[in-house]
Amino acid sequence: MKKTGLRKMMSAAVIGLAGLALMGCADDSGEAADTEQDNVSVGILQFMEHNSLNAAREGFVSELEEGGFIDGDTMTLEIMNAQGDQSNLQSMSEQLSSNTDLMLAIATPAAQSLATAEEEKPVLFTAVTDPVDAGLVDNSDQPGRNLTGTSDMVPIDEQIRLLLSIVPDAQTVGIIYNSSEPNSEIQANLAIEALEAEGVTAEVATVTSTNDVQQVTESLMQRIDALYIPTDNTMASTSATVGELAIENQIPVVAGSMEQIEEGGLATYGINYNELGRQTARMAIDILNNDASPDSMAVETSEFLELVVNEDMAVELGIDPDSISLTD
Repeated sequence: MKKTGLRKMMSAAVIGLAGLALMGCADDSGEAADTEQDNVSVGILQFMEHNSLNAAREGFVSELEEGGFIDGDTMTLEIMNAQGDQSNLQSMSEQLSSNTDLMLAIATPAAQSLATAEEEKPVLFTAVTDPVDAGLVDNSDQPGRNLTGTSDMVPIDEQIRLLLSIVPDAQTVGIIYNSSEPNSEIQANLAIEALEAEGVTAEVATVTSTNDVQQVTESLMQRIDALYIPTDNTMASTSATVGELAIENQIPVVAGSMEQIEEGGLATYGINYNELGRQTARMAIDILNNDASPDSMAVETSEFLELVVNEDMAVELGIDPDSISLTD
């Protein structure tokens, strides 16, 4: 499935838990704040490899560099990836806790692992849907401990509205996610509520690993008119497979993130993980430059949402890409 032919529309919508990120790069005089650390050490723990999480990491590192924290110069950066293996997380967390001054966890399992390993140094997280439910913070406005960061909760109602505007006669919409990912289950339940409110039946299927995806998705597509996929790590890592099945079965797919659409979905109104990573880095810069304390830094959600349409997929499905919009 080609990644070309994407149409994007950015909306300056703020969806939630906190206001705009504090830039933290200037003092009251407007001049750049001095960086006390000549060579601060930053660690990144990423749960697994897929485009959304990679984009969050790349955005975080790029924003740090633009803020003056350059690997090999003013910063020592250590990146570790558990490759989806829970057994790797503990040892990696302990290593980063010992070696670094500030840590970033990408995805909920990584954040939970670092939270257990480190209770004093600042730990930021991103690509976490519900940090309260995950036990990472006391509440979103006042985390109350050494963790804070950005949530990737997406506007489920808007995404379901988008899906139903593409397939207005849909009677049954499929939802698929990994049953072991609590964040995905939260989103799936919200999607079920949104569909039922519109009088549409939700057909739910779950997977336990990437090995299940092709068979379960293909079976599900025999019974549905369209498919919704939340921001699920397992499904995101197999987006290309889902895209091939979508073409074969002529099933439109609306997914949680733009990276999932690039790989094999049709459309979404969601977040840009690179921008979410950058937003998290601005919080890190505030901590490093201004001694901001994570326990009082509100958890933030994405500052911008994007309507993303995979025009190549639309053509494959016989849909006019220009007809896809959020307007009624």
